[in-house]
Amino acid sequence: MDGPLPVRVHHRNGGAATVAARHRDDPLDALSPREREVLALMAEGRSNAGIARQLWVTEGTVEKHVRSILIKLRVPETEDDHRRVRAVITFLEAR
Repeated sequence: MDGPLPVRVHHRNGGAATVAARHRDDPLDALSPREREVLALMAEGRSNAGIARQLWVTEGTVEKHVRSILIKLRVPETEDDHRRVRAVITFLEAR
């Protein structure tokens, strides 16, 4: 099934509303809010240094977030692919 899945939300007053939910198998669900923020900045083409300045953290912290993102998104190490680009593609496809 393509697109968001409909979800019934029941309110305390007994009413119900249908809202769109994220894809059931959204790989971004595994990421913390900060990791999502780092990945979004990666998708803008920012370097680790640029991300660090934007978020007021050290480059080392950004590197740790990037490593965690690559692991959580299960981006494999290969000789043919750039893992950072593959993570960004996953981010863009999930939006």
